[in-house]
Amino acid sequence: MAEGFDPFWVVTRHADILAVSRQNELFHSGDRATALTGRAAEAYIRTVTCGRPNLIRSLIEMDAPDHPTYRALTQAWFMPAHLQRHEARIREIARAAVDSLAAHGGRCDFVADLVQGFPLRVITGILGVPAADLPHILRLTQEMFGAQDPDSARAVDQRSAGQSSAGLPGVIADFATYFRSLATDRRARPRDDLATLIANARIDGEPISDLEATSYFTLFATAGHHTTTFAIAGAIQALAESPAEFARVKADPSLIPGLVAEALRWTTPAKTFMRSATADTELGGCAIARGDWLMLCYGSGNRDEAVFDDPDAFRSDRIPNRHLSFGHGAHVCLGQYLAKLEIRILFEELLPRLASLEPNGEAKRLRSWFVTGLTTLPLRFTLV
Repeated sequence: MAEGFDPFWVVTRHADILAVSRQNELFHSGDRATALTGRAAEAYIRTVTCGRPNLIRSLIEMDAPDHPTYRALTQAWFMPAHLQRHEARIREIARAAVDSLAAHGGRCDFVADLVQGFPLRVITGILGVPAADLPHILRLTQEMFGAQDPDSARAVDQRSAGQSSAGLPGVIADFATYFRSLATDRRARPRDDLATLIANARIDGEPISDLEATSYFTLFATAGHHTTTFAIAGAIQALAESPAEFARVKADPSLIPGLVAEALRWTTPAKTFMRSATADTELGGCAIARGDWLMLCYGSGNRDEAVFDDPDAFRSDRIPNRHLSFGHGAHVCLGQYLAKLEIRILFEELLPRLASLEPNGEAKRLRSWFVTGLTTLPLRFTLV
């Protein structure tokens, strides 16, 4: 048992992760913390939230009947048919990002100088966040997902907080303040954006609460770009470290959809989610008791030798590629089609422009057991 944590099961096999994900009534998302949380942190969170186990109440923290009801509010926006209207703008943003490489003289940090701003601009544009506010949203996102990382976490008085994620309530409060203002504006001056839809949403004829609205905003403004950034950066790193794979996918653009899937499998930006059992059951030959906590380890499932041949190799031609990076079942990622569209378009714009690509220093990863990936990726390159 890890010191300072309640005991939990570690679910590592692809088949077992699928089994849990398919049984949403048996394995709940919102009864306990959805991300691994220590006892002191959980007590602190319950204190500041008047008893709730999570700081926000988004789709990730909901179970039925609320989860399908709230998911239906925005699901149509993230279906392929609706996303087609955004494809030209996404390509324009991607092309501008690739064009900016010319100013770096053949050396840059691909995360800071290319990748990071691309999905951020896409999702905030769909949401309706003004461009001038993007640095604020990026900083809050980095603080939210970097609670265990000393370079990203918000500074707090550890003596009074008593645990490493104590800065999170302040981050969430800042998100709530920002999005309350945005929601007020969209109720007074509605537009054709996702912020207007959320701000004016109704459940059973009544407006959704301030908590659910700001949680919805926060989910899209953070997970809607940070995970995609990590997937793209990891794929670029894999290509830089494998000249043969880089040459192969550059010579054959038909491999790009496979590159997208492999980027998602290889990086698995969302590493873990927690679930809790609502009844006694069995999983993978183990007796699970009612109330037991389980950690779904997607990174492990995505390299399960029973499902993936040569799982540690990055292969753009991997078919089939039954990765778990978007989850499965009722909680499958709402933004999966947008993420795949963004990654595909960026590589369609980037690969024809790159003549060479190689490492140029030590890459750095975010320290987190929840959502993580590369925060620094120094590379050398030449452009066509």
